[in-house]
Amino acid sequence: MSVNGQAKLSNLKAIIFDYGEVLCLPARPEDIEGSARILGTASDLFWALWHRHRDPYDRGDLSPEAYWHRVAEDAGRSIDARQIRELADRDLVMWSRLNPAMLGWREELSATGMKTAVLSNMNPEMVQYARQNFAWLNRLTWATFSAEVRLIKPEPAIYEHCLRGLGVAPSEALFIDDREVNLAAARSLGIHGIQFKSIAQLKADLAAAEFPHLPTEAG
Repeated sequence: MSVNGQAKLSNLKAIIFDYGEVLCLPARPEDIEGSARILGTASDLFWALWHRHRDPYDRGDLSPEAYWHRVAEDAGRSIDARQIRELADRDLVMWSRLNPAMLGWREELSATGMKTAVLSNMNPEMVQYARQNFAWLNRLTWATFSAEVRLIKPEPAIYEHCLRGLGVAPSEALFIDDREVNLAAARSLGIHGIQFKSIAQLKADLAAAEFPHLPTEAG
């Protein structure tokens, strides 16, 4: 665990959650394999190419068609409009498997008066899907999505956007993300950060920092 200051979280006013692999579950191997089959490529290659152009897609610089064409071109394949739609739809499903324990904890935090936010690199189609289908988004204090603000983590400005929306100082916020590079950027601004690997690990790190409201596996 690495938090700023004295490694105590007694003065928090807000907790900021990443979405991917924090509030939602990781992509399943069968999901990756299914999409790889559409391209006619191996799963590990598909996954590497999936990541290669993801930042501009999540920032909103690429349309779904442009993104998937780039993935296909890098794989040495050509795809048609039907395949693009199938890949895009599979992508939405892959990242829509929510983590009920983490969402349950977020609800408990809100009940204590804690402000909560989502700060996520998320492409325009996924943002639209989330806003239409995830009622819990309306119970957040704030949500910052990369495609809506045309910024991506770990750019400092996206964290500052989220802090402004929450109305808190950096030292009053804790950011929970699965990627260390994103946490390093948050900490450089004075935001506390904990890397999410599992609920048990998160609970232990929060307890060590003397945070009183802990998550449970059951949510």
